[in-house]
Amino acid sequence: MSRAPAPPLLEKQTVLWLVSVLTIVLFAVANVPWQLDDYDQAKEAFTSWQVVKSGRIFYQGTPAGKVATKPPLLAWISAAIYECTRSWDLAWRVPSFLAALALALLLFRRANKYYGVLGGLIALGAFVFNLLTPRLATLVRTDMPLAFVTFLIALLFFEQIRQRRHWDNRARVALFVLLTASMLIKGPIVYAFLLPAMVLFAWRWREQRDALATGWWPWLASLAVFVCWVIGGIETVPGFYREVIVREFAARFAETVHKPQPIYFYAPHVLHKWSPWSLLLIALLLAHIRRTGNDGERPRLAPETFWLLAWSVGGFVVMSFIPSKRVDRIYPVLAPMCLLLAALVASWKRERIARWCAAVLLLAIIFTGSYVAFKIAYGIRHDRDALVKCGREFRARAAANRLRYAAVHGESEALVLYLDLPGYTPATEVVTRWNAGQIDAVIGPERAIRAIESAIHPPAEPAQFCPAERTARYLVLSRASAP
Repeated sequence: MSRAPAPPLLEKQTVLWLVSVLTIVLFAVANVPWQLDDYDQAKEAFTSWQVVKSGRIFYQGTPAGKVATKPPLLAWISAAIYECTRSWDLAWRVPSFLAALALALLLFRRANKYYGVLGGLIALGAFVFNLLTPRLATLVRTDMPLAFVTFLIALLFFEQIRQRRHWDNRARVALFVLLTASMLIKGPIVYAFLLPAMVLFAWRWREQRDALATGWWPWLASLAVFVCWVIGGIETVPGFYREVIVREFAARFAETVHKPQPIYFYAPHVLHKWSPWSLLLIALLLAHIRRTGNDGERPRLAPETFWLLAWSVGGFVVMSFIPSKRVDRIYPVLAPMCLLLAALVASWKRERIARWCAAVLLLAIIFTGSYVAFKIAYGIRHDRDALVKCGREFRARAAANRLRYAAVHGESEALVLYLDLPGYTPATEVVTRWNAGQIDAVIGPERAIRAIESAIHPPAEPAQFCPAERTARYLVLSRASAP
């Protein structure tokens, strides 16, 4: 009795389980040791802190006392998680972590369904093993949740195109809900990733325009929700128009406020940070262009495959023309590129492509794993979370001695979160409150502490906030050190 042939290496359950375990581990540990001092994490974390501590539900501020510029959906989610777990670390990082896991699972399931086991594994590997996804998976930012919601929206179009269905009321309601969620995460930026793809698809596949016939109400109703939030902010929050409308939105299209970048900025970054998958995708696209069928004609991309291409290229091009750029902002195009890669892999004979895919997957695992391991080791060795530890130690000491304390603003916006304070206190107010006996200690950068040192009574000798080998930027004035 003959045995069934063994499945190829990449189609074995063992490989899938190994990739799944590596995915969870990389997502969980890539940003260890956790801190909030970079990539504007403190601003995002502070919004949920204010929802819980100050009851500011719809409009929050920043640690520096300015207006928070993003809508509040992520702040609400983090606040709800905190109420359940009583852990701010979990509250701030779980939303991105769960969004990353959900996006990885959804990519694998869709690619596996339409492009086979090999396509599913390649889509999963391309999404996970790169220099972007593990870092964003627990970063306290809106990028990963926005990418997840954007993917769900575009996947609705993908399903309509593939199954040649008309939009019914259920699909339109789902589109409205997802568009509203994206608006309340980061505003209308979702249009930059979806509308160009719709235009390109309508131009190329005119006979399937019905797949784009969503009706106007999901778009207008979701935009109306966002506009209501904006109008409420303008009417009730001082500085909202200047900070949100002028500086955060309009200034992105100018070259005077935010640091502008050249139009080609994203191309080398994606090519590098998504390697080696970017090279494999380019190679397969070029091979597809050069390939000819038995009749001598070049094969056309299927409508749903062209949608993936339009979805990736359209958003990439539009974002490239916006002067204000940062690598994280282009991240929502990564998921469709992973699905496109799976589709192109499935278009070739499995025997011809499997070895190349195995080599690329192994290289990506080694490359990404080494990067994450180095990043963790470097952060631990250089005490990247020094202020986190110092803030925790100071809070414990202050609680034991019943100290009332304040902080003046310095380089780290996150210090007030580490100290569990409602915000930074202006230097003049610190002097007034100290001299009135309302505070017992003040923390701040050396320059600010030296500036108020001579104005406080009784005088106190500044001490280092952290040991010199951890950080020497911050000092503490305490009544305990007064003569």
